[in-house]
Amino acid sequence: MTLINNTLPEVRRGKLKSLLNEGKTVRVMEAHNGLSGIVANDAQVEGLMGDTQVIREFDAIWESSLTDSASKGHPDIEVISFDSRLHTINEILAVTNKPMIVDGDTGGDANNFEYMVSKLERAGVSAVIIEDKVFPKRNSLEAGMQQTLQEPQVFAQKIRRGKSVQATGDFMIIARLESLIAGKGLDDALERARIYLEAGVDGIMIHSKSKSPDEILQFAKSYKQLLSELNLEKPLVCVPTTYNNITEEELSAAGFHIVIYANHLLRSAYKSMMEVTKTILLNQRSFEADPLCAPVRDIFQAVGFLDIKEKDQQDEQSTNVPVIIPAAGEDPSLRPFLNGKPKAMMEIAGKTLLDRQIHTLNTGNLNDITVVAGFAHDKMHAEGITILENLDYKNGSMLHSLFVAREKMNNGFIMLYSDILLEDHITSKLLDCKEDIVLVADNTTQYHPAEEGKIQDFIISKHKHKPSRRRISFVYENIVAKIGNKIVPETATHEFIGLAKFSKTGAEQFVQTYQDCVQNYQGKFQEADDIAQFTFTDLIQEMIDRGFLVHFLEIHKGWLEIHREEDIALANQFL
Repeated sequence: MTLINNTLPEVRRGKLKSLLNEGKTVRVMEAHNGLSGIVANDAQVEGLMGDTQVIREFDAIWESSLTDSASKGHPDIEVISFDSRLHTINEILAVTNKPMIVDGDTGGDANNFEYMVSKLERAGVSAVIIEDKVFPKRNSLEAGMQQTLQEPQVFAQKIRRGKSVQATGDFMIIARLESLIAGKGLDDALERARIYLEAGVDGIMIHSKSKSPDEILQFAKSYKQLLSELNLEKPLVCVPTTYNNITEEELSAAGFHIVIYANHLLRSAYKSMMEVTKTILLNQRSFEADPLCAPVRDIFQAVGFLDIKEKDQQDEQSTNVPVIIPAAGEDPSLRPFLNGKPKAMMEIAGKTLLDRQIHTLNTGNLNDITVVAGFAHDKMHAEGITILENLDYKNGSMLHSLFVAREKMNNGFIMLYSDILLEDHITSKLLDCKEDIVLVADNTTQYHPAEEGKIQDFIISKHKHKPSRRRISFVYENIVAKIGNKIVPETATHEFIGLAKFSKTGAEQFVQTYQDCVQNYQGKFQEADDIAQFTFTDLIQEMIDRGFLVHFLEIHKGWLEIHREEDIALANQFL
């Protein structure tokens, strides 16, 4: 809820200085309205470094002149009034709690700048960055634009005037050097930095539009020497928009204290909006555009609408999520062990396979269990479950049995293959997942060859782990790129174990895609020879191809599929 982000100006204002005093490299994301402010404020990824939990998020928000003016449909030439900018700033401050750095353009003349400093400080802004160009400025990133720099002593006097009207020691004025943009070189940039530092500026931002970080790294090295000469400690800021191949870790090692991602939310939003509009025009309906759009519920969640609903209304994060176990088919390979019973009724160490699944689910507070029977349905029984019958189980696939329980999918559900034994902790971890569609995937397939004669559903992760580049495995990276049983095992990163969770939104996407495929497709479909036989993994791959995100929960062992005589022996041995 956005009200949770409420903070007083005097509390927020000093946060940036506190972070810098702690020695932290401050990671900053651009925002241009309230919603993008919420995204920048709340975005987070979690991961593990060994056994240590790691969380990454943005430390501060950048209110950009470029994205503010562009979001209003105007060029970045200081045509937007400061009052209009201040309205946007207050919109963002109202729904966030992290420190804000404002792009102050040139700051206007010294009189204008005094009023800018006073108003921003009063609002709770932590810092303003002004560039040493002549008003009205032209955006620095466009090639061929004439860039006229202000005389450094005139700009230094503007800094002094701004510092003189500050009411607290929390607010920071940072000078943005445009020497490299204007082609004046390193020496000019260092001389200007010296003059501005002597004028009392709180930090320096070096700007560059080079594709290579070499010139800003060279400046950073010289800047350290300059600070040593002046006996000062003042933070150094960079904006790696064009030289975006350098990492935060490398920038920090070079001496940068603040790293600003200055326009990425607006640029990504613009690209998505263009794609959505073209998709709707091409198809004359919005169905194909849905994967490109955030669900309406996500917007409701972000802006606090869902929190306004009554607390006792049904919530999709409820632990008692419905579980559907499709168990209609017959397994000919195990026929000698079944004596005419469904596989789910096979005894494993004195209990039926189904009873063991129910026990595991109940341990995780999952009590709403529906089993879809077909073959020998009259012999399917267990306490505390609902049994539905697929009368046409000999035709179609397990996916069609799953949809016999369509009514259980309305508010989200869990699907479990009927021949899978699980350790309790796996369902517990799955319930903690917040993504809309999550498949449980075992990573041990990377370490041993595929089992001959066994049909396995393999996964190829979108973000393959590269040990030389990443040392932390982030949950955010666990996205399925490919899934199916015809994937070459050597290319697979994981195996799908037959357990999946769908939120309310994920279930809606799953059902809509299924219905569209059944109504509008004929013949071969994904890995199926005919749409009439398409499987759960075929449908998931179709959703991925349409642009829906499918995540996976990575596990390492802790499960067993009962498919062969050896599996039965192994299960009896363990249990």
